[in-house]
Amino acid sequence: MKAIHISLPGGPEVLQLTEREKPKAKADQVLIKIKAAGINRPDVLQRKGGYPAPKDAPADIPGLEVAGVIEEVGENVTSFKPGDRVCALISGGGYAEYTVAPSLQCLPIPHKLSFEEAASLPETFFTVWNNIFDIGQFKPGETVLVHGGSSGIGVAAIQMVKAMGGNIIVTAGNTAKCQTCEKLGADLAINYREEDFESGVNSHTAGKGVDIVLDMIGGNYTEKNVRILKSKGRLVMINAMNGKRGTIDLLRVMSNQLVVTGSTLRPRPEAYKGSIAKNLLQHVWPLIPSQIQPVIYQTFPLAEAEAAHRLMESSEHIGKIILTI
Repeated sequence: MKAIHISLPGGPEVLQLTEREKPKAKADQVLIKIKAAGINRPDVLQRKGGYPAPKDAPADIPGLEVAGVIEEVGENVTSFKPGDRVCALISGGGYAEYTVAPSLQCLPIPHKLSFEEAASLPETFFTVWNNIFDIGQFKPGETVLVHGGSSGIGVAAIQMVKAMGGNIIVTAGNTAKCQTCEKLGADLAINYREEDFESGVNSHTAGKGVDIVLDMIGGNYTEKNVRILKSKGRLVMINAMNGKRGTIDLLRVMSNQLVVTGSTLRPRPEAYKGSIAKNLLQHVWPLIPSQIQPVIYQTFPLAEAEAAHRLMESSEHIGKIILTI
């Protein structure tokens, strides 16, 4: 099969097209003939040498989400059969013509969606459900702040929170991105280059603040995130793009009974991810595409993975970047 591999840690140019042996499905896995694969920031970090793949994933082939057709199923798999159209969350190996995936981490492609649209779902939707709904314990009527509102995770969070009866505020880097976020359902989109997000949140909420903050920025955002949380609010960290160290007022945490937490999804066990898949299938999949829609910015052929990574690192995109195979 053809695959994109990381020839050595470095810039986008190290992503090279190569030939690899087609993988074989183990007892609890399915073999997927890939039609499309999503690009995500962890792929960029892995390319640079900062995010090694788990033992069960190809060490040098990135890619955490795919959509395609099942070609073979393992002997223990009863939920899927050859010919089924699926999308899947995987631990790596998505930039290729074939991959294997645990059957627990596969989902049927929602009705009317293309392979490209389906490939945009798993990584971001699993992440949003895990961090806002499971770890963050979201309840209808609550207000959520999401940093990076125009990212793949951001556009998923906006639509999922609104569909589940919540209010959502986001930050984004320019007017066009803010306008798109509001069209998707955000109650408020703050251009962080022109306005302090803490002031914007306090003005919008009449000083009441928010119940949950989903943060991928870290660094100097941390202190402000804590200040805008309501009593018993939750700060959930999923990345630290501006630095892994931040200042927290511990007295505020104690007096307001705040929760500061976070997660990384990639190393979690299959059963853990399978539980998320079940919740998505039950609560979110029926809403696609009537209430929740994929947002794709641009697609690239597999051989142009380098260009796709350059676009990802530019942060010009709104929504997802997809490779087509």
